[in-house]
Amino acid sequence: MLYGIAAATTALLLTAVLAALLRVPALRVGLVDRRQRQRRVALSGGVAVVAVTCLVASAGDWTGLAPLGAGMGVLLAAAGAVAGLGLVADLWRLKARFLVVGTAVAAAFVVPYGDTGVVAGVAAVGWVTCVALAFRALDHADGVAGTVGVVTSFGVGACAAAEVMDGLTVLLSVLAAALTGFLMHNWPPARVALGGCGALFAGFLLAAAAVTTRAGQDAMAGAGVLFALTAVAAANAVLVLLARRTAGRPLLRRAPDHLAHRLRRLGLTPQGAAILIGVAAFAGVLVAVLVHSGLLDRQAVLWVAGGALVVVLGLWRVPVYARQGEGAGRRAAESAVRRATEGAARRAGGSAARRPVESATRRPGDGGSQRRAEGASRARGRARRQAVSSVQPPRRSVESPVRAPRRMASSQVSGSLRVRNG
Repeated sequence: MLYGIAAATTALLLTAVLAALLRVPALRVGLVDRRQRQRRVALSGGVAVVAVTCLVASAGDWTGLAPLGAGMGVLLAAAGAVAGLGLVADLWRLKARFLVVGTAVAAAFVVPYGDTGVVAGVAAVGWVTCVALAFRALDHADGVAGTVGVVTSFGVGACAAAEVMDGLTVLLSVLAAALTGFLMHNWPPARVALGGCGALFAGFLLAAAAVTTRAGQDAMAGAGVLFALTAVAAANAVLVLLARRTAGRPLLRRAPDHLAHRLRRLGLTPQGAAILIGVAAFAGVLVAVLVHSGLLDRQAVLWVAGGALVVVLGLWRVPVYARQGEGAGRRAAESAVRRATEGAARRAGGSAARRPVESATRRPGDGGSQRRAEGASRARGRARRQAVSSVQPPRRSVESPVRAPRRMASSQVSGSLRVRNG
């Protein structure tokens, strides 16, 4: 107990200090994320969380003060490998298929097939992979991934404590403390972020620990508990996929269409959006812990699923692509007008339009140069008028019925006068 408190305190302080120290080197090497199109956020928080969690947990296991137990060393090593893969993706923009395959291979080494069975074990591998990638998608706004990660760590740790898994409980408490130290720099406005390194590490470790905790128990109840523990991450992933699919946008291209972005569109501040998402994560985690402990019936998970569905369908109606579409349409119209103007200038001006005007000022007494300059300016004027007429349809001029008889009368009078004078 005392070592757990000391380890959590050490992890919190070390992560806060290390994330601040690594911020400047991360900015220099380009390990950054752009948020709000201008603000650069260093991705040093993920490296700090991974390093401190592995260091403190390994120190407790090595000294014997808090042994992790059988299989926890493999779990920590697999999570570290996934974190390394995420760091490569942060530095060199690794394709998504490599992240999926690498995370699935790492998950295949940590699933307890003896307790789950082959079929359920394969499903668990897929679930761990999806949760890890969903946590990476949560790192889209300030304070969101850290808040959800801390709440989920406490929830999975409570489930592990109920199963008397002391080593896993200590590991999850260290992770929660490290994420809390990271939040000191990630709370809006954030100075550092998790990036793929820290987000994949946290998501993978939490999902694999949850699977280990529920292994060997009722499969249906276990699926409900696992979903409730990660309901916010699942809702965010489903919302993004649904919105991009219906809008015809690429599924892997970044866009401001996540949970926090839509809440901001509804008028919430960045701090308010992070707090609201954290409260939603706490509600799902609380239901999962109570169902796992047997204090609630497993049907209570349906309330979590229904709430997640209502949130997804409600926020799906919030417009997030309209402003971007209007801006793209305006830029397309401006470029079309510009191309039409340049094309008309080339067709009408010819060589005279391309001849520099300065040639007319070299010899003031040269009449030919002056005439060529005037011809070039007239050609440019005709090109501009033709471009405008090609973009906007010409107005139909309706001849007044009053003026025509006047012109005819004036021509007849002038003709009769000329005859008389002749």
